Order: sequence, then C-alpha cells, then structure tokens
Amino acid sequence: MSLQQGARQKLEHLIKEYDFTHAAEYVIEHTRQGVRLKKSKKEDYTHPCVSRVGGDPDLPSSIVWPQASSGTPMTFLAQLNLDEIHKYDESSLLPSSGMLYFFVGIDEPAFNIEHQVLFVQRDELDGAARRKSPNITTLEGKFTGYQLEARSSLEPPNYAYVDYDVIEDEEHDYEEYEDLSFAIRDRLREDVVQIFGYPEGQHDDAEYEAALMLLTGEQYKYSTEEALKKISGKLAGGEAAAMQEIQDTLMLLEIDSDDDIGFLWWDAGVLQFFIRKEDLLAGRFDRTYCSLYSS
Repeated sequence: MSLQQGARQKLEHLIKEYDFTHAAEYVIEHTRQGVRLKKSKKEDYTHPCVSRVGGDPDLPSSIVWPQASSGTPMTFLAQLNLDEIHKYDESSLLPSSGMLYFFVGIDEPAFNIEHQVLFVQRDELDGAARRKSPNITTLEGKFTGYQLEARSSLEPPNYAYVDYDVIEDEEHDYEEYEDLSFAIRDRLREDVVQIFGYPEGQHDDAEYEAALMLLTGEQYKYSTEEALKKISGKLAGGEAAAMQEIQDTLMLLEIDSDDDIGFLWWDAGVLQFFIRKEDLLAGRFDRTYCSLYSS
C-alpha cells in the first residue's frame, strides 16, 4: 500500500538525516502505516466507551461475556473506539466507527490461542456501560485499566523482517539501520498497543502461521514452504494467490507486556491478533488468529 504524501516526506527526510540513501527505495517501499496507542491515564470509568486497555469493558446489555471452551469467562484485554481511531488509520482498513473488544483465553501454548474479537456498531453502543470482570477469568490476576490515546505511526521492517542484504553495505551495518528505524517509529515509553505494521518476533513467518490456520485450520510446522503449499491447495490461483493471501494477512493488534496494567506474556513478550484483509474489510472479526511471541 502506497504511503501518504506526508509519511513519504517524513521518511525521505529521516533517510537523508541518517545517511541511509543507499537503501532509500527499500525503506520507503517496505515501511507500513499503522496506529500506535499509548496509556494516557489510569481509568476512572467516568467516561464510557473510550479506548481502553485492561480493567473492565463497556458493553451493551445484549453482549454476553465471552467464555473459553472450558466454560471459564475469558479475560478482557482492550476495547478500541473506532470513531477515535479512524482519523489515525492512514490505511483506511478499519471500520470508521463502532467498537472492537478483545478477549483471550489462557496463554498456553503460544499458538492458536483461544480468544474472541467482538465488533459492535456505533448505534448498538447506546447504553453501553461498565461491565465488571468476573472474579475468575482465564488469566490469573486483576488487570488495571488505562485509557488509550491513538496516533498514526510508520512501521519499517523490524529485525525479523528486514532484508539485511539491502540495508547493509561496506559503510552501513544493522546498528545504523536500527537507529533509523527507531527514529521512524518514534516509539513512546507509554505505547502498549499497535495496530498493523510488523509483528514482533524472531522470524518473518507470523503471517504464514496465521494464514495457514485461518484458511486450512492446520497448525504451522515452522516451514514456510510447507505452509505455502497447503495454502496454495486451498486457493484457485495456486502459489501466486497463496503469496498474496499471506501478504494480505494483517496484524490487527499487538499488546505488549506492561507492569502498570498487569499484563505479562511469558517473558515480557507480546500478544498478537491477525486477520485476513478480506475479512477485515467485510467486518468479519469472528475470523481472527491469536498467538504469542516471547524471546
């Protein structure tokens, strides 16, 4: 997806400032537009239906609290007010209004984690009010709520996704690229949620894993070739269609570990939700994939 003009100008300026013109075309072409959300203040629940992470959700009375297959209520993670976030979504992929709610079951194992993503239209939010979490949910502990503040972000390839052959030469190494990428991301200490961009991880195969499960229901065996073959078998266009499907598998949400909230994904890792672009545009949030990365 092409960058907005302002985003491209910012990239061009930083590339020159950090003396990285040798890889300018690559950085511009592979930088994705996303949304980052930071903790703005501890939640006091005086204003319903704001974007929030942790704590309790604001739910319409018609919504039943999601339960895991064990019968235990799932743990609430976040609610995103899309009316607030829409103006920061330069990709224009998210719905322009309504609310997204994220719930999760236990975080074991790290793949195909039981979860639910709920989408509620704006006109269904009338009367939505704080629903206190059950005393026992799938994750142990109590999680403090924080209001979230969104902003547009630029997301260059991280260490798992970057092409080292392109960014490195006799005068430039990865450490210099890392300095540039930090400047492009402009990440804040209070950032806790990321929409779109590149998933955190050790390998560039998270979309293969998600696409394989979403399209075939099969578990990823740490082989991109095998995953591509299985996905190809599900699509009329063969391998070309499968590669496009993988490219169109998007990171809908990434939630960091955070001491203030009480989230700890294994060893200070991240929880990630993926969705097919086709399903995102159709509002099919019942077709998502959840996994966990921890170093």
